[in-house]
Amino acid sequence: MFRKNTRHLQPNLFGFYYMLPERMKKEIKESEEYAFYNIIFRNIDEDIFAILYSEKKSRPNAPINALVSSLILMNKKGWSYEGLFKEIRFNILTKIALGLDSLEEIPFSPATIFNFQNRLNRHFVKTGENLLEQVFDKLTEKQLKALKIKTDIQRTDSFGAASNIRNYSRLQLLIELIIRLWRVLDESDKEAFKDQFQNYVTQSSGQYIYKLTKDELPKELSKIGELYYWIKTNLWKKYQGQEIFKIFDRVYNEHFVVIGEKIEIKENEELRSDSIQSPDDLDADYRKKNGQVLKGQSVNIVETANPENGLNLLTDVSVNSANKDDSQVLNERIDKLKEKTPELKELHYDGAYGSNKNDEKLREHQIAGIQTGVRGKNRKVPIEIYKDNENNYHVKCPYQEVIAVECRVRYKAEFNRSICAQCPLKELCSIKENRKYRVFYFTEDDYLTNKRQRAINTIPEERRHIRNNVEATVKEFTGKMPNKKLKVRGLFKTGVFVYTTAIGINFGRIYRYIKGNNGKDYFIYFLRFIYFVLKTLFHNKLVFTNQEYQRRSKINANVRYKSALVFAGF
Repeated sequence: MFRKNTRHLQPNLFGFYYMLPERMKKEIKESEEYAFYNIIFRNIDEDIFAILYSEKKSRPNAPINALVSSLILMNKKGWSYEGLFKEIRFNILTKIALGLDSLEEIPFSPATIFNFQNRLNRHFVKTGENLLEQVFDKLTEKQLKALKIKTDIQRTDSFGAASNIRNYSRLQLLIELIIRLWRVLDESDKEAFKDQFQNYVTQSSGQYIYKLTKDELPKELSKIGELYYWIKTNLWKKYQGQEIFKIFDRVYNEHFVVIGEKIEIKENEELRSDSIQSPDDLDADYRKKNGQVLKGQSVNIVETANPENGLNLLTDVSVNSANKDDSQVLNERIDKLKEKTPELKELHYDGAYGSNKNDEKLREHQIAGIQTGVRGKNRKVPIEIYKDNENNYHVKCPYQEVIAVECRVRYKAEFNRSICAQCPLKELCSIKENRKYRVFYFTEDDYLTNKRQRAINTIPEERRHIRNNVEATVKEFTGKMPNKKLKVRGLFKTGVFVYTTAIGINFGRIYRYIKGNNGKDYFIYFLRFIYFVLKTLFHNKLVFTNQEYQRRSKINANVRYKSALVFAGF
């Protein structure tokens, strides 16, 4: 049965906080953990998770805000589960962050936090929805409004999140699966079929391939193929309900093809990028980008980037297959991004995101796409294509401009040969030449690509390098991934890491902004933030007028700053 946790709103007068000396109370109120309690813990919408629990009267759930906050703190601080419970038991500040006021109180057991994640996973498998993404979205929405952060200019980037799996070679993967199939056979089958398996199951897959020479590999793959065919023919029907045999069936179809009664192994080039990379992570896909191999997922992030903002926050994060192109990811996220931040007018991204489909979708939402690099061949002599008010195409090179004419399937621009003959760039020019003209052919797609190339020149110089700073945000994520490798496996667990880390990153920025503010504008900012929090807690019954803001803003700057700290609890 679902029950919200509101106990922290009624502090225990005999709790440990009230027994501390005043100096320690002051230090607690200035701590990051106390800020976490106010900004994150108290604002987690527990109703999101009601769907995970029965509506019938039964044993109530553990406090959701404590469970979610613990996951956020784990990834923010880099704790293990053992470290988390050690912190909850013995660290007063961690108890403060989780809304606890008793030294003896532990809000949940280790089994409970694992069961909670299992519930989340089952919901994810059933609906494709990670509820922690909703927590991130709702918290971010409140923070953007409370902090008055401008969302009209944003930037995006992606990074690879390698799964915590062993990097198997193709042959090693096939042998590893044979070893695991052997383990689930009953004793009678092991006795009956030991001759078929004995070459592979007496040692690890790594030890087996270590003894092979390069010349032996093709022959070994052929032998493996014959064994796979035998397993499929003789054991599949009996063991098809076993999870490892389901994995076997997928690998069998990915790597082999049966022609007549003979099995043949597929060429490496025929393998799909979404083929199984490890039996331990069926969600991990393969991708090779910039010479680096990734087996796992890809994470896309979007954050505010208006230069007038005092701080910028992440507005959208998503976990995608590693083999999904960045341009496709952006195309799928534009609608949601615009829904979350309707003020968005300018989005900065690199060359991997550019596509004509994205140009069209951005135009539908009246968003200017600013790309810092464009895929494809760069011409040594620049060519510009643009439309006039009558939808005529104009094609312009450094020395002349012509109006294009429409052909059957494309457009052509005919440049004056006499002018081209005197052009100092003629040796570099790639425009085709015929008897009368130098002709440039293009399509509507070429026009859109050309327009994208020129977009960055339409904004002020100081905004042309905004996208570069998003790489610092990428490092905030990857800094928690040793060697850019996750500590977990699977799409769901990657999502847990990404969404909780994103919440932690936004919180860290807010906290540093609060502590680093010089006090001149701090009071009005924080008054709005606390107002938004209290408005949520008291069901919109609390109202502060603009006149109240203006009246308080006239207080001496130093007094305002101290009052704000007291009001916020810092």
